[in-house]
Amino acid sequence: MAYACISSLMQTLQQLLQAKSPLICESSIQQHVESSYQSLCSLQVFLEDTTNEANDIENLKILEKKIKDVVYKAEDRVDSCLTSILLADNEDDREKACKFFNEELQQVETEFDSLRKEVMVIECNKRGSKSTELAATTSFSSIEETTYVGMKKDYKAILNCLNAQAKELIVISLVGMGGIGKTTLARKVFGNSTIRDRFEKHAWVTISEQYNKRQMLLEVASSISGVNNQEMSNDELMVIVYRSLKGRRFLIVIDDLWSTDAWDQMRRIFQNNNNKSRIILTTRLKHVADYASSPDFPPHDVSFLSFKDSWKLFTKRLFKKDRCPPQLRKIGKHIIQQCQGLPLSIIVIAGLLGKIGVTYDNWKKIEENLNSFHGSVLEQCQAILSLSYDYLPPYLKACFLYIGGFPEDMEIRVSKMMSSWIAEQFIKATSDKRLEVVAEEYVQELMDRSLILGKTRKPNGRFKTCKIHDLLRQLCIREAQSENVVHFPYSDLVPAYSDDINDRRRVMIPFLIEDYFCNHPSQMSGKITTRSLIFMGAGKSYLVPEINHWPDSISDFKLLKVLDAREIGYDFSHIIPQLVHLRYIDARIENPSSLAKLFNLQTIIVYSRRNVQLPAEIWTMSQIKHLDIEQMDMPNPLSIGDQQPEFLYLNNLQTLALDSSPFLAEILERTPNVEKLKIRAANTHNEWSDFVDCLINLQRLEKLSITATEDNSPRILSSAFCAPNLKHLRLAYTSLPWEEMDVLANLPNLEVLKADSAFNGTDWTLNEDVVFQKLKYLRIWSADDLERWEATSDNFPMLEKLVLQHLEELEEIPQSVGEIMTLKLVQVENCNPAVDTSARNILQEQQGWGNCELQIEIVPSLQYDL
Repeated sequence: MAYACISSLMQTLQQLLQAKSPLICESSIQQHVESSYQSLCSLQVFLEDTTNEANDIENLKILEKKIKDVVYKAEDRVDSCLTSILLADNEDDREKACKFFNEELQQVETEFDSLRKEVMVIECNKRGSKSTELAATTSFSSIEETTYVGMKKDYKAILNCLNAQAKELIVISLVGMGGIGKTTLARKVFGNSTIRDRFEKHAWVTISEQYNKRQMLLEVASSISGVNNQEMSNDELMVIVYRSLKGRRFLIVIDDLWSTDAWDQMRRIFQNNNNKSRIILTTRLKHVADYASSPDFPPHDVSFLSFKDSWKLFTKRLFKKDRCPPQLRKIGKHIIQQCQGLPLSIIVIAGLLGKIGVTYDNWKKIEENLNSFHGSVLEQCQAILSLSYDYLPPYLKACFLYIGGFPEDMEIRVSKMMSSWIAEQFIKATSDKRLEVVAEEYVQELMDRSLILGKTRKPNGRFKTCKIHDLLRQLCIREAQSENVVHFPYSDLVPAYSDDINDRRRVMIPFLIEDYFCNHPSQMSGKITTRSLIFMGAGKSYLVPEINHWPDSISDFKLLKVLDAREIGYDFSHIIPQLVHLRYIDARIENPSSLAKLFNLQTIIVYSRRNVQLPAEIWTMSQIKHLDIEQMDMPNPLSIGDQQPEFLYLNNLQTLALDSSPFLAEILERTPNVEKLKIRAANTHNEWSDFVDCLINLQRLEKLSITATEDNSPRILSSAFCAPNLKHLRLAYTSLPWEEMDVLANLPNLEVLKADSAFNGTDWTLNEDVVFQKLKYLRIWSADDLERWEATSDNFPMLEKLVLQHLEELEEIPQSVGEIMTLKLVQVENCNPAVDTSARNILQEQQGWGNCELQIEIVPSLQYDL
C-alpha cells in the first residue's frame, strides 16, 4: 500500500510548502521539505509505471512493503514534530520543536534519497517488451448488470413454482455458494413484468449474515407501503406491513438468509391469505433452505455454469457483441477454465483482463499466476479475486480496501465513500482536476473492473449508491489488515486486540466500541500512530451514556486526521483541541471555540444540542472545502476586529449547509465559489426577497436546497432570480404560488427540481411559452391543495422521470405528459386514486402507440384502503 501512504505524506509536505506557512520555522526546513517531496514524487511515478507493466507481482509486493515501511515511519516523524510545534506553550518550546523538526527532516531526506537510488537501479534493469497487437482497454457497464447466461433452466424452474396452482403461501428457496448467481436469478424473476402483474404487492429484502429485525421491517415497510419512518417502533412497522399485505397477493424476495432463527422471525410477518402469494429466498446454507422451503417445493440448487456458458459470459462481458480475437481464444479459454463455472470469478477476471490491456503478453501473465492455484471452487475463486486486487493500479488499492469497512450488504453512498477517500488523502492531487473529480473517476474504474456494483442513481444519472459482493468484501478485510491500511475490529477475520494496536493506521469500529478503547491507552508500548477513527453505525446510534468517559482516551491519538464519530452522540469539544492534524471531523461539538486552532481542517460536519456560534477564526481557515453545521451560527465576518474584511474570504469552500443567519448576505458574499448550498429555516432572520437576492452572486452554484419554516407566508421569487449554472434545486415549505414555476423555467441549466410542500394553490397552469429546457427529473411532494394541473409535453421537452407523492386532491395527471418523447418513468405514491387511474390511462395510451419504453410505478394511498 505504498502508493497511498506516499500520497498522504506528499499532501502534508505540499501544505508546508505553501507560501507563508506558519510551520516553516527557518529556510533550511523548507529545503529539506522540498527535497523529500521530490523524492516522493519519483517513488510515486515508479510505482505507477511498474504496476502498469504487470510484471512480477511477488517482487513488486516486497518492494512496495519496503517503501511503505519507510514512508510510514517518515510520516510519523513529520506529524509528531508538527504536533510539538503547534502545541508549544511558548516561543522557547516552539524553537526547540523547530530545531528537532529540522534534524528529523534531514534524516527523512537521507532515507528517501537512499530509497530513490535503490528504485533507480531497478528502473534501469527493467526488461520486457510491450505488445501492441490489440487495443488497450475495454470498459464495462458500470451498473449492476445482470447477465443471465446459462440460467435458462433455473429461470424456467422458478417461474413454474411461481405459477403453480396451489393457493397457499409458497416459499421457494434458491441455494448455492457465494458468487454463483442466486441474487441475479432472483432479480430476473422479480423484474419480470408478466410475473409482477400477477401480484399486488412486491418487496425485496436483503438480510445478510448479521440479521437485524428492525432493518428488515423498515425495508419491507418501505418496499410495500412507501413508509420509511425511522421514528416508528417495531410494532408500528409491523402494523403497517400487516395492513399493506392483508388480503393482497404478494411477491417477496428475501435475499441472503443465513439462519433458521432469522427465518422464524420473518415468517410471522407474512400471513397466508390462500391467494397464491409467493416468497423467494436465497441462501448459501442447505439446511436453511430445507427448513424454510414449502413441503412440495424443495430447494432449488443453483448450478455452476458449463464451460460453454462460462466462455459465453466471459466474451459477452469483455467484448460485448464482438468475438474474442483468434490469437487469444486458446489462452482465454484456459483462464476461464480455472474459474470452474463460478459467475463471479468470470466477471471479475473479465474486468481484470479488460483493464490491463487485451494483449497476448498480458493474458499470458495472468494465466501463469492462475496456474499456481489449486483447490476447491471457493479457494479458486478467492485466488482469482486476489489476483484481480494484485493487478489493480496502485492508486486504486487503498480506495478498494477501504470499502470493506462498510457493513455487509449495505448500499454505500458514493458521495460518502469519495469524501472518505479524500479525507484519508488517498486521492492524488492534479493541477487540472479537483480531488472530487478524480475520486469519481476512481469509482468508475472500480465499477468497470466489476469490483463494486452501481446500484441506485441520482436524478442526474450519476450513481447515488453502490455495493460490494460479500466475497470481495472479505478480500478487502483480509488484505487491509495485512497491508495496515484499515483495520476492522470485530470482523471474523480481524482480532479486536493485538500487539499492533498502536500502529493501526486507520480503524473502522462497528458497535462494540468500548471494548476497543477500555484497555487501549493503559497498554501502550509506544505512541499511537492511528490516523483515522471511524464509527460505522449504519444509521444506528451507539447511545453512549454521558457518565461513560471512554471517548476521552481519543485525546491520546495525537496524529489523528479523520474523526467520524457522529454515531456516538458524545461531546468532543474538550478532546479535539489536542488533535491539531484533524482534516475531517463529523461529531457533536457543544463548544465550537475548540475548533479555533485546527487550521488543517478541510471538512467540518458538526452539530450541537443547543444553539451556539462558530469561532470567528473560521473565517481565517482558508483550507475549508466542506462546511455543514446544525444548531450553530456562522459569525459575522464584518465583526472581526483583528482582520481586514477584504482578507476574510473562504475561496476554497465548495459545500455549505447551515441554518439561516441574520448575516447571510455577508456570509454568501465571502463564500463566492460555493457549488452546493443548503439553507435551513431560510426565512427565520431574513425577508424572503433579501434572501433570494443573496444568491445572485453565487455564479458557480450548481445545487441549491432551501427549506423554509412552515408559516404559510406568501412569497414570490424575484423575476431577476438568476443562477446560470444551477442544475439541482430543492424547495421545501416555501409557500410559493404556482405561478412562480415560470421563474424557475428560466434557469437555463436546471436538470432536477424537487418541490416538497413548496407551492400553494388549487391550480397549476403552464402556458405554452413556459419551457423547462433541460429538466430531466421533477418531483412534486405534498401539495395539499393542488387540484388541477394543466401542462403539455412542450413544457417539459427533456423530462425523463416524474414523481408525484402525497397529492390527495389532484384530479389527474395531464394526459399529454405521456407524449414527452424522453419520459421513461412516472412514479405515483400515496395520491388520490384518480391520479393512479390517469397514470394507468397514460400508460395504456402510450402502449397503444407502440411506446414500450415508458414505465408506471404506483403505490396506492393507504388511507383509501381503510
